[in-house]
Parts: sequence; C-alpha cells; structure tokens
Amino acid sequence: MSGFMFRRAIRENVQLILGIAGGTGSGKTYSAMRIAAGIAGEKPFAVIDTEAGRAKHYAEQFKFDHGDLTPPFRPSAYQAAIEAADKAGYPVIVVDSMSHEHAGDGGILDMQEAEFQRLGAKESVKMLSWAKPKGEHKKMVQKLLQIRAHLILCFRAEEKIEMAKNADGKMEVRKKQSAVGLDGWVPICEKNLPFEATCSFLLLAREPGIPHPIKLQEQHRALFPAGQALSEESGKALCAWAAGGTDDWEAQINRAADEEALKDVWKRIPKGEQAKFAAAKDARKAAISSGAPI
Repeated sequence: MSGFMFRRAIRENVQLILGIAGGTGSGKTYSAMRIAAGIAGEKPFAVIDTEAGRAKHYAEQFKFDHGDLTPPFRPSAYQAAIEAADKAGYPVIVVDSMSHEHAGDGGILDMQEAEFQRLGAKESVKMLSWAKPKGEHKKMVQKLLQIRAHLILCFRAEEKIEMAKNADGKMEVRKKQSAVGLDGWVPICEKNLPFEATCSFLLLAREPGIPHPIKLQEQHRALFPAGQALSEESGKALCAWAAGGTDDWEAQINRAADEEALKDVWKRIPKGEQAKFAAAKDARKAAISSGAPI
C-alpha cells in the first residue's frame, strides 16, 4: 500500500517571491524596502546589495541588516548569499539587484561567452555553450523556491527598441514589445525569472513606485489597487495573504480603490463569512462613489 497521503488544501505559511523591475528614478529599491518593512514588522530584514552599498542610503529609514555581494555574480554566489540570510532567520530578504546574475561581471552572459570560447568559438557549439550557465541558474531558482524567508528581487530595467513592420508593411523603429516590459522598458534578467515570482511589477520613472503588473494573478489583484504606490501596507497585505487563515478582509475592503477592486475582494471572501463584512463593503462602495480617499 502506498504511503502517499492527501489532505484538504488550505493556504498557510506560503512563501512569497516578489519581483520589482525599474530603471533609474523609478523607485524600485525604495519600494522594495517599504514592502519588506511591511512584511517584517518590528524585525529587521536582510538586504543583499550588488550596487556598491547603495542600499545603505536607506539605513535611517528602514531597519535592515546589509551584506555586499561582489563579482563574480554567478548564480551560485546569489544562491549562497540567499541561503545564508535564510539560515540566519531573517523574515524577508531583499536582493538588489538580481540583474547582475544575468548581465553583471561573471554572470550568465559572461559564463556563456567563456564556455563558447572554451568549446572552440564555432557556431555549432553556441547552443551547447548555454548548458552550464543555464543549469546553474536553474539550480539557483529551485533553491529560491525552497527557502523559508520571503524574497523581494529587484531588477534593473533598460529602454530597448526594435525593427518591425508597420501597418503598411514597411520596416520602422519602435519601442520593444515584450511580455515582461512596458513602453520599451524591459527587465534585465533571464527571461522566465519574473514569472517564477508570486507577483512581479515594472516601475517607471514618470510614476515612481506605481506598479505596472508583469505577473499578477487574480487572487492578488485586490492587494495592489491600480494607481497606488507600493508601500508598507502592500507588505502587510501580502503577509496576511501568505499566512492563510488570518486574512483581514475588512482591511482589504477598505483598501479597494474602485468598485472593480471591491468586487475582487468580495469574491475571495468565503460565502459563509460575507455577511460579517456586508456593512464594510456597503460603506466602502459609498465612499468610492463619493470620491473619498482610502
């Protein structure tokens, strides 16, 4: 007889991985710190810094412990740093920036080029030269999914263009279109990494801190009202969701920015509990109609 057992699925103690990408001036580091502070509460969180100590600029605003990650930025180096922070018991780990794992000194692109040269630098070995760096990246991602701490991964983003045919069939230069980008801004990372996250967002310098979803599933939409900056409240809401049975439905109702967001929250409340929050829903609906702020 098989020893494999099943039990009724409930959401409890879910690990969070949040991806935040943005260019200079978009507020990605500050936003990551705010969310981390909301999740960690009174406890300090950990920051793994690849940006020559820039995270320390926020030392007076947030309670965190800092560690420098220096080249070579191999996936195994990131893995070791994250595992060390997890072993130390930090509730949240911020990595700023994860982009060096892909395009930094000694990162995946450098690893592939070194392998390509080692194998003879011929077109026939180009695919083979990706095996080692991709394998190390995959191993790192698998480890990220197994740690106990919540993770916030920051990515640099850069503005890209591409050649494409227009409606008249003529080639033209346009902002690059990408499943992970917006207005030509694309995160610098392995292309699938933003989709490994629980949620991932792109921030733009014209709207610092305002999240534009890359990956945002239905159950998380009410936690990130459209047009609202990422904040400590975002972290608290995520933490409550991850904990499972401790959802503060009234708080989520009161955070709903519009009627669509309010409907999203209401659909997620178990039907047997909805009666308890009917008055809060009606009050928030009336406030939205009157234009009252959250």
